[in-house]
Amino acid sequence: MTAQRRFVRRTVLAVTASVAALTLAACGNGGDGKASGGTATASATKAGGHNAADVSFSKDMIQHHRQAVEMAGLAAGHASSAQVKSLATKIEGAQAPEIKTMSGWLTSWGEQVPEDMSGMDSGMGHDMSSSTPGMMSDADMGKLEKASGADFDTMFLTMMVEHHEGAVDMAKTEKADGSYAPATALAAGVITAQSAEIKQMNKMLGKS
Repeated sequence: MTAQRRFVRRTVLAVTASVAALTLAACGNGGDGKASGGTATASATKAGGHNAADVSFSKDMIQHHRQAVEMAGLAAGHASSAQVKSLATKIEGAQAPEIKTMSGWLTSWGEQVPEDMSGMDSGMGHDMSSSTPGMMSDADMGKLEKASGADFDTMFLTMMVEHHEGAVDMAKTEKADGSYAPATALAAGVITAQSAEIKQMNKMLGKS
């Protein structure tokens, strides 16, 4: 065998070995689409999938929270009680971040985040009080905006108790029907926090 033929043979063998190595590597890294896809599926399963109840809860609770934040925002300029102002600040501080969290979920699920109707004038067709538990009507919000002093304090507390009760009902439904773990955990937090605030506000109103 000549030197040239030996060189060609070594070259062919080297190329063949390289191709074989690449083929094995591709298979090991999901070349058939199963390994890499299986990892992604496993990760998604571990995180927990969502269902229609999770979507409905997130959409409705975003709007519900937005109205609570709007109501709480009025306290600084309308309330006379330091306790009411402090409670309003607490409510706004808790619910505003949850709005962002739930909006993020909807976006990741390919769902539309509800349009923010808070702060809009009445008569714009965004009154959700008939479909969402505890939501104030446009007329209710108008009365609250015009109230001040002790009248505002009483009206705010009375409305917010009803508002919170609606949120607790919605959260209980999510805990029973939802499948997305972070959403059911948020719902549990809503039940705990807002139930405690309901008791606090009833006490402030002089109720047992």
